[in-house]
Amino acid sequence: MFLLQAPQVCELESFTTMPDALRHPERSDWADANRSGAVTDSFLEGPVFDAAGHLYVADIPWGRVFRIDPQGAWTLVAEYDGEPNGMKFLDERTLLITDYKNGLMRLEVATGRISPYLQRRNSERFKGVNDLVFDAEGNLYFTDQGQSGLHDPSGRLYRLRPDGRLDLLLANVPSPNGVALSPDGRVLYLAVTRGNCVWRVPLLPDGSVAKVGQFFTSYGPSGPDGLAVDDQGRLLVANPGLGLVWVLNHRAEPVQVLRGVPGSSLTNLAFGGADRRTLYVTDSTHGRILRARLEAPGLALHGLNKG
Repeated sequence: MFLLQAPQVCELESFTTMPDALRHPERSDWADANRSGAVTDSFLEGPVFDAAGHLYVADIPWGRVFRIDPQGAWTLVAEYDGEPNGMKFLDERTLLITDYKNGLMRLEVATGRISPYLQRRNSERFKGVNDLVFDAEGNLYFTDQGQSGLHDPSGRLYRLRPDGRLDLLLANVPSPNGVALSPDGRVLYLAVTRGNCVWRVPLLPDGSVAKVGQFFTSYGPSGPDGLAVDDQGRLLVANPGLGLVWVLNHRAEPVQVLRGVPGSSLTNLAFGGADRRTLYVTDSTHGRILRARLEAPGLALHGLNKG
């Protein structure tokens, strides 16, 4: 009989917490729909690092993007009428944002200027875009989650090619959320929050997908959210309902578990530091960033204009 080895359990440490002066302890339309009306002074998502080592995070209900320096100091970069979620760099000066309210938006980080990037598909609004990732060729994969779930498995996965063509790859997902690519770019991992699992999506040479399967199954009140991959090909899964991050090997076996404090909601994650060996995690219910030092560095992220 083959017995699985118990995963190593590690505690996440606190890196920085949003200052009280930046919090909005008020009701919002987003919280009314997504937090059962609870007062939500912030909800952090979309962590991503720039080349200088600054961490950018989005605050969904209040339409804000912050920059956090290596010492943990916060600066407001942009505030606008939107609900920003996932973020990746298009180039060194420009963030691309999946905005639930507005579609894909562009942010010039030096000026804070927000402009549309892709707001509609064939004149139809998106359900509510959530997360995104670029491959080495500049193809952009992004999720369109909306309010989909097991009651309405109509969430979508898109690919936007560098020439502007938009491909609908999946249209039957019960709450598509985080996305990440394997080191060779041939497999896309897709967090399916309401299905409490992660799908494995093979990307075929002709541009299609086939034999999509369920790679990992979690449990609890809220399933997988943000995803990342390290250079060993291990998948890291932020699981907000459990307050932890799974580190999975190629067989989806948990080899390590990173645990937040009780009551934390770990929504998304990004590798940072000069060697990309430190994992930074958004704890959305506390408005703070946690971190842990890992043995393997994260994969370098691609953008539209850089490999």
